[in-house]
Amino acid sequence: MSPLIPALEAEPAKPALRFGEETLSYPQLAASARALGARLTARDRVAVWATPAVETVVAVVAALLAGAPAIPLNPRMGERELAHVLTDSAPALVLAGPDDELPKALAALPHIAVDPRTPPEDSPAIHRESGPDSMPALIVYTSGTTGSPKGVVISRRAIAANLDDLADAWAWTEDDVLVHALPLFHVHGLILGILGPLRRGGTVHHLGRFSTQGVAHELSTGGATMFFGVPTMYHRLAEAVESDPVLAQALGGARLLVSGSAALPRYDHERITAATGQRVIERYGMTETLMNTSVRVDGPARPGTVGVPLPSVDVRLVDEEGARIETSDGETVGEIQVRGPNLFTEYLGWPDATAEAFAGGWFRTGDMATRDSDGCYGIVGRKSTDLIKSGGYKIGAGEIENVLLEHPGVSEAAVTGEPDPDLGERVIAWIVPVDRDDPPGKQVLTDHVAQQLAPHKRPREVRFLPLLPRNDMGKVMKKELG
Repeated sequence: MSPLIPALEAEPAKPALRFGEETLSYPQLAASARALGARLTARDRVAVWATPAVETVVAVVAALLAGAPAIPLNPRMGERELAHVLTDSAPALVLAGPDDELPKALAALPHIAVDPRTPPEDSPAIHRESGPDSMPALIVYTSGTTGSPKGVVISRRAIAANLDDLADAWAWTEDDVLVHALPLFHVHGLILGILGPLRRGGTVHHLGRFSTQGVAHELSTGGATMFFGVPTMYHRLAEAVESDPVLAQALGGARLLVSGSAALPRYDHERITAATGQRVIERYGMTETLMNTSVRVDGPARPGTVGVPLPSVDVRLVDEEGARIETSDGETVGEIQVRGPNLFTEYLGWPDATAEAFAGGWFRTGDMATRDSDGCYGIVGRKSTDLIKSGGYKIGAGEIENVLLEHPGVSEAAVTGEPDPDLGERVIAWIVPVDRDDPPGKQVLTDHVAQQLAPHKRPREVRFLPLLPRNDMGKVMKKELG
């Protein structure tokens, strides 16, 4: 089999990881992961208490070396959800840092303390990754927004193919140093943000916790070339960069800024570019598919789109009857379906759900999008929450949200549909105002949308909130609105 992380065999004398003040070189990471991997039984599933720490990375890499599928656990997961994940996945043991306080639900499992600082010197070690490329590498649980969380089984082949596609799209090399502060229980933070740099033989600096000051410091002094974030992070950067010349210079000097996990509002694109001269690249993916499309570094800036399909990924749009949409006019909306080596293997223990997720070999993403004449996809939103059918029109929530965010009195915005006896659904705008004591008038916001978009897209109601409900990746949980 081909190694997922070739640098673990080459062991270049350079940093692999840095979390805060703690750094592990490639030889140190290899030694720690090999020693731990020897204690894991091949093909037994292992849970990883996925804190934003070096122990999590060593645990995951050790499991990859041993051929043991790793299940990253969100440390902020509630007791009920954690119990479901443990029952559903039945891990043989849990890997955690020596100082981690584990919940009671994990107490019954055997526990191995991961301490990369003092790997046993006389222990046996795994020197090469074991198992076929088709074997499971990770089992990542969905957020459960459409039912009980499901374990998405991701193979070594899917990870390798997807990371190599991204290397092609982003000109990603061993010379790159990536900065991020994403959680490590999700594909964005763990696969792209950790395994991505390691597969290239580069370096990753994890902030532990996001701050605009931390990003500025790492991009200015840490030799970093890339930053990965989610829209909530970029929104904070956009708000700070206009009055922070150090941050503006740091972002402007980066080779690559990437946003994902949700659409980045056009207004934040424009503010960052105006202050730094740097564009933010968006890509599109999900747990079951990893990444499907991206704006390319060697292509034009395309704010508001998630770019073109990655080299090994096929992408198509289909209508409500499942027929392929050939139109590329930037207006016609369809559901995204994908196929390629990036796809997950199965939902663990859910064969019926796995079969239902596919249509003739194409994965049904449930995401709605348009495609323009250059083949760039623009995400409208989730079929279940972001596609509003009102008065015979199909309306994408994201387009209205972008316009609302351009109003100076709006800090955050979400748009949903609500049943209406006349229209079918009416458009509802949920607004976090800049000034809670003096929010913009509801009619002012409605007129603002009507001036920019077709009249049928204007909100029929505007509701103010102190904040929008979001998950750990910063996505707005629209099912909690209303």
